[in-house]
Amino acid sequence: MRNTVSTDLTQELQERVRAAVADATPLRLLGNDTKSFIGRAGGGEPLGLSGHTGILSYQPKELVVTARCGTTLAELKAALAEQGQMLPFEPPHFAGPDGHGATLGGTIACGLSGPARPYWGAARDLVLGARVLTGRGEVLRFGGEVMKNVAGYDVSRLMVGALGTLGILLDVSLKVLPIPAATRTRVLSCNEGEALERMTRWGARPWPLSATCFDGERLRVRLSGTAQGVAEAAEQIGGEPVADAEAEVFWRRLREQEFAFFSQGESPLWRLSLPQGAPAVHLEGPQWMEWSGSQRWLRSEAQAASIRAEVERLGGQATCFRGGDRSGEIFHPLPEPLMQLHRRVKSAFDPHGLLNPGRLYANL
Repeated sequence: MRNTVSTDLTQELQERVRAAVADATPLRLLGNDTKSFIGRAGGGEPLGLSGHTGILSYQPKELVVTARCGTTLAELKAALAEQGQMLPFEPPHFAGPDGHGATLGGTIACGLSGPARPYWGAARDLVLGARVLTGRGEVLRFGGEVMKNVAGYDVSRLMVGALGTLGILLDVSLKVLPIPAATRTRVLSCNEGEALERMTRWGARPWPLSATCFDGERLRVRLSGTAQGVAEAAEQIGGEPVADAEAEVFWRRLREQEFAFFSQGESPLWRLSLPQGAPAVHLEGPQWMEWSGSQRWLRSEAQAASIRAEVERLGGQATCFRGGDRSGEIFHPLPEPLMQLHRRVKSAFDPHGLLNPGRLYANL
């Protein structure tokens, strides 16, 4: 494995949190600040985490890697690629053209997964363990470095998507996978109904799907696996083949939301999470689909209540991903019993409410 910069700031970070507890000073956790747009507008005194770096352990034969929170995704992915392996959840960087700013800690804290998520697992599915600095100033370790290491609830996975409101991720252990031997992309022209029907039908077949996307006119499907399995599935799916280089650029641009759909205009960008097989969403504004229709992106000026009511009708949730009023409720409102549970968990890890206060919900 290549040499990587390794710096342990555990003691300094712990002292900073303990001082914040003593002074009742809220803290705003920062890696390289590539994902500050996610969630509600943050407040508090900045606490930099990007200097806490290094790949601590990598066992290619065991398919496990452990790294500190400030380690960049670019560095981690390069080390895995040397051994023919990868991060299965295909995390987006959202870090500009070179993509070198995104950190592991920020990615896990935001719970971000890319196009392969429904087929190879989400970030939460692949976290095996974590070392966490709580809002009490305590360093705790949860999970381990093997799949079967937990008796009871897996607390390390609770940190995924918590946006740093429960603790500072000091280091994280992840399951990795071999890079597939073959990858092909096919594109088909169809309407929304046909796209949903095809994606649902394909999902029921034993095919090596690794990504799907419908942009309103064209349905793209990516296949990854053995050369024979990919070739057979591609023949069954039909459509037109996409050159490998062109396909690689497309899926990267989709992962990083570089297409005009994601940035054009002033309308808020909504992320709609729906059950597999959910029908069309009848809302004003253009849409893109991913994950066989389970993740849909909507550009709309419609009222948040109207958007959420339609998505709830279909059994899903709606998040205002970009734009809009970031001081309001960004994530789908929770039923009061579930919100009370969130408050209890928050109180257990951060009783003084100092870590990224209000970033997830206004009252957390």
